[in-house]
Amino acid sequence: MNTESPIRKFTGASKYVLDEELAQIVNISMALEMPLLLKGEPGTGKTMLAHAIAEALNMKLIVLNVKSSMKLVDALYQYDTLTRLNDSRFGDSTRDVSRIEDYIRMGKIGQAFVSDERVVLLIDEIDKADTDFQDDMLDVLDQMEFDIIEIDKTVKAKYRPVIIITSNAKKDLSDPFLGRCNFHHIAFPEPKMMRKIIEAHFPDISKDLLEHTIRAFYRMREFRGIEKKPATRELINWIRALKADPDFRIKDLIKGEIPYLGVLFKKSPDYTIARNAVSRMRI
Repeated sequence: MNTESPIRKFTGASKYVLDEELAQIVNISMALEMPLLLKGEPGTGKTMLAHAIAEALNMKLIVLNVKSSMKLVDALYQYDTLTRLNDSRFGDSTRDVSRIEDYIRMGKIGQAFVSDERVVLLIDEIDKADTDFQDDMLDVLDQMEFDIIEIDKTVKAKYRPVIIITSNAKKDLSDPFLGRCNFHHIAFPEPKMMRKIIEAHFPDISKDLLEHTIRAFYRMREFRGIEKKPATRELINWIRALKADPDFRIKDLIKGEIPYLGVLFKKSPDYTIARNAVSRMRI
């Protein structure tokens, strides 16, 4: 495995605002070459952190979206037996069907290992996978190599990727898994931090629109009975919708009129609860 000069420090990206504690754990994880496990409710910026690191450090991003049915080998490589069978049957003269390696395709982890440059590898929603997948995956990431059994070949990483792993905490992760990662819980932003986030996305936003949308947003997150509270991305999209509506007036928002509830609440029961609450709400 090749070595390079140390990765420069991550301090944020054009539209990603992070606090000092998160910046520290990101940078120490890169320095120690350890995976960083991020937990937090959906919409707190776990996934976007990997995108921000890649942007800020000018690195390629490779994303492994974990599925409940996924096997570790799927993340490492795939052997395209169907194409080889078809080539064998129909006599494709341009390919030698005896060369099995021509029918091997790298999965997302495999792509990160064979890359000619250091990359950011995002393993998204690891809690969807079973325990064996989780632990075996970290074995591969520790050793920075895996075997392709069909051709008796060991693939070794050219460069150790920057590894970000996210979890929505829907299922407990094993103690061995937790022991081999650095960890950070991304709490939902307080209003002060949320103002900075919104200003990063909307540099020209007026003070009145900023203050009253944030005030309304946090009030709506407190509605009783809501299953999926609106998150940062919903607030950003809601502000975008308000700014695009030529008929929207801030004074209506001040009165308690909340347009575009469907941008904030994505589940029918939540939408109904919010609509009924808003009809009684005064901000």
